[in-house]
Amino acid sequence: MTQPFRLETFDTDGQDGEAIHMNLADLEEAKLASFEKGYSAGWEDAVAAQEGEAAKLRADLGRNLQALAFSYHEARSHVLRALKPLLHDMVAKVLPRLARESVGMVALEKLMPLAEKLAESPLTVVVSPESRETVEAILRARAGFPLQFIEEPSLSDAQVYLHFDDSETRIDLDAVTASMVAAVTAFFQLESQGESDG
Repeated sequence: MTQPFRLETFDTDGQDGEAIHMNLADLEEAKLASFEKGYSAGWEDAVAAQEGEAAKLRADLGRNLQALAFSYHEARSHVLRALKPLLHDMVAKVLPRLARESVGMVALEKLMPLAEKLAESPLTVVVSPESRETVEAILRARAGFPLQFIEEPSLSDAQVYLHFDDSETRIDLDAVTASMVAAVTAFFQLESQGESDG
């Protein structure tokens, strides 16, 4: 039989001198239970601390992403406000001038696929009186087929009509420019509406 193990008591509530007797197997079992209880409590504390740290990191990340998104939208709005006058000037001033200067080349581009058909019958080119000289110079220099020019005062400098037999091709760079102006204007209207909504 195992010898009882005597533990010292530290209670002061009237149990003076009473000793608790326990055999070694029970003592080992009590130690193991105490260790398991302490280990579980430590594990739970560690898990709780880790979850608290993860929650803090998620909250910090959320705040940083929100601040970053705000900074991005603020910077984007600032850049768009700065670009707005430039883009408006480009589509309102530069594009019409480019359209007038390039209408002859666009007309030539449309004519070249018809070159074989145009070898025998002339093509009629209807242009504005202001752009006739430029368009005629480009087409006569590069087109190898007969051309007939007619001035039409109702056309702008960026419009040309090409007549061949019973077909007609219309080149209207004014309409292209107007659609680009409308697109830029609509874009900035949507942007300003989005800023006021959000």
